[in-house]
Amino acid sequence: MGVRQTLGLFVLPLHHSFGLGIASISFAMAIGQLIWGVVQPCFGALADKCGSYRVIVLGAVLLSAGFALTPVASSDGLLVLTIGVLAAAGAGAGSFSILMGIAAKAIPPERRSVAAGFINAGGSVGQFIFAPVAQAIIAHAGWVWAMLTMSVAALCTIPMAWPLRHDAKPVLPPGTGAEQSMGKRIVRALHDPSYLCLHAGFFTCGFHVAFLITHLPGEVALCGHSAAVSAVSIGLIGLFNIAGSLIAGALGSWYRMKYILALMYGSRAVMIAVFLAAPKTTLTFYVFAAALGLTWLATVPPTAGLVGKLFGAQHLATLFGLTLLTHQIGGFLGAWLGGLVMEHSGTYQWMWSVDIVLASLAALVNLPIREARIARTPPALSRQSVKVG
Repeated sequence: MGVRQTLGLFVLPLHHSFGLGIASISFAMAIGQLIWGVVQPCFGALADKCGSYRVIVLGAVLLSAGFALTPVASSDGLLVLTIGVLAAAGAGAGSFSILMGIAAKAIPPERRSVAAGFINAGGSVGQFIFAPVAQAIIAHAGWVWAMLTMSVAALCTIPMAWPLRHDAKPVLPPGTGAEQSMGKRIVRALHDPSYLCLHAGFFTCGFHVAFLITHLPGEVALCGHSAAVSAVSIGLIGLFNIAGSLIAGALGSWYRMKYILALMYGSRAVMIAVFLAAPKTTLTFYVFAAALGLTWLATVPPTAGLVGKLFGAQHLATLFGLTLLTHQIGGFLGAWLGGLVMEHSGTYQWMWSVDIVLASLAALVNLPIREARIARTPPALSRQSVKVG
């Protein structure tokens, strides 16, 4: 995730080196947002069937190849292939749906939200580390060396994933319908209004995240600041999302997750409105990035937790992968439309306004979700029950 979240830093270097338009580069990255979402349920289903480790290794190789080949991708079509397909598919094979699917099978329902928070925080640690590293390499050695460094870093996930080669069997409470086939579970999910509300809110999250991660460096440049401000801002988003993810995961164990999601989406609308009204100083960008980081991808733990509550853990990687597909459809539009608006108007003002409206609607659409509380069993009683059984 850390490697993937550095791509926005390469927009201007690619533009200057290859002479490609901002809209063309944005389109390639928008395709990447879409592909990242499309592969989620596919790789999730493959992991459920064949094991997660093989999927993660495949993803590491694809991600590494995508970054390594980008320096020779001097045309629109080649850029779509490297950044939009190879790198995006590789990142998707080792992302939230796969890792949370592994965790959900190994732990009881009341602990899944906390686990999802830790997994999500790991991605934010990567973003915090890799964004300033990538920008420093771009500044001192050029963007090609930065791309190659990210390529090598992607391969480091292979030994890290070694302990995940033996998936646990799902820990499911009685009556969750674990005996259902994957196809029946997907059909059931797509007819559930609560699941569709999750998709609607997550669409907005994708639009918002992809627009910012792709075009925040452009907004910084429009305001007359250096690329270092962009790198620090992206790093701050990752740093503060560590706290946001852990807090969201912990709160999900005690409070209704739909209310947590509604609060996060609503707060984004407020933060963007305040940012637009504030003077665009370096401090403003840093404060804005830190505030955004608290909710950035902190929506993932409660969303994954709600999917687990609604349908159990057996096919969580697939069903949560489908919500990530919707997330990335929003991401495709956020990244692509941001480039189009910039090329035609010279400003991102229209996109900021749309973002406020969508965030407000996302806050409202989460409120009708059907969410039952999970009965929390004291640990001692749980162990005693196992012995008696």
